[in-house]
Amino acid sequence: MTKRGLAAAVAIFVFAYAAAAQPSLPSSFKARTIASPDGADIFVRSGGSGPVVVLLHGYAETSDSWGPLAAELVKNYTVVVPDLRGIGRSSRPAGGYDKKTQAADVRAVVTTLGYDRASVVSHDIGIMVAYAYAARYPDKVERLAVMDAPIPGIAPWDDIVRNPALWHFSFNGPDAERLVQGRERIYLDRIWNAFSGDPGKPDEATRAYYAAQYAQPGAMRAGFAQFTAFSQDVEDNKIFQRTKLTMPVLAVGGEKSFGATEAVVMRNAATNVREAVVPGAGHWLMEESPAFTIKLIQDFLKKVH
Repeated sequence: MTKRGLAAAVAIFVFAYAAAAQPSLPSSFKARTIASPDGADIFVRSGGSGPVVVLLHGYAETSDSWGPLAAELVKNYTVVVPDLRGIGRSSRPAGGYDKKTQAADVRAVVTTLGYDRASVVSHDIGIMVAYAYAARYPDKVERLAVMDAPIPGIAPWDDIVRNPALWHFSFNGPDAERLVQGRERIYLDRIWNAFSGDPGKPDEATRAYYAAQYAQPGAMRAGFAQFTAFSQDVEDNKIFQRTKLTMPVLAVGGEKSFGATEAVVMRNAATNVREAVVPGAGHWLMEESPAFTIKLIQDFLKKVH
């Protein structure tokens, strides 16, 4: 084989490996796009049968981050996995990034697919949407699992947001978009590295995949809008908090990230909270400790009380 042929073969192998290693949901899941009454087109994939479980992803990722969990849950549940408004393959409208509105997006997805009640599992920004969903539609949520993030306006929110590590909560606007354009990977690496308990996670293939997603036209504007909406989320959640959630809640934190603080947050918003900490993990639980985290979720969903 010539050097050129060898190089081509190596390139094909590397590309195939990266494609195989990038995060993804099971290929059996069916995809569709659902119009939300609040002005967004939500891309969603679903599969399986049985009780419904909705998975809500976080920032610096897309719904593909749920691949390991979805592959296990689909054996016993109907699994519904949307991309949040503005992220992945969902549309990127000018507004509507407050979590109360995004909860309506999720409700439109659930009902359009023909379902009503569901358990909700969430991570990062996804837990903010999940909390708003549970607060808006409390009789439609069987169980709620939240993983490793604060909730705007729910104590100790005011203390949490003073942490300089959360600089990206206030990094937004047209100039921020210009700074990051063409440098999405650098920006995202800063976030991935700062909140990981394992410097090798997320891995290279995962980072490359998400960086490409967030480099799409308008994606960073929409991503930043998730944070600019926090001020509205705080006001909405102050109202929601007046009525505590009563469904079973699992509050999960990575040991090297939110840890037990996740349960502190949720006990200020719900009456029936179970606490769990993932040993050795930082923020990226599906990438850093998938087996342990999946077992936590499976056990929680199976509980009768």
